Amino acid sequence: TIWQIFRDVDNWKRWNSGIEEITIEGPFISGTWFTMKPPFEEAMRAQLVEVKENERFIDETHLGDIVVRVIHQLNPVGAARTQVVYAVEVTGLGADEIGQAISADFPDVLTSLAKLAKQKSAEVKR
Repeated sequence: TIWQIFRDVDNWKRWNSGIEEITIEGPFISGTWFTMKPPFEEAMRAQLVEVKENERFIDETHLGDIVVRVIHQLNPVGAARTQVVYAVEVTGLGADEIGQAISADFPDVLTSLAKLAKQKSAEVKR
């Protein structure tokens, strides 16, 4: 269920309040670019640099000399449970501050993702 939510890039804004607009430029596979606009900020292009079906995806954004990589990892922890791990790696001048700013909303994003996944799972069971 969570992987299907991840693959539905056009609807990321439904569970990630850090996204106002988003458009993917192809299939959800390594190498595909997307454009994302956070609220009150300029749009930025990012690339899916690694996609492993039902396991993880990593997107990468270049902001001048700064590189931001966000890792979205799914770890099975039982028959019907999955641990979702978000991590951010930032390189370049001001990496620590930028990493903290980007990851500040991760707890809220993960809570919204879990809520949506539970709703979708319940719909499938009906």
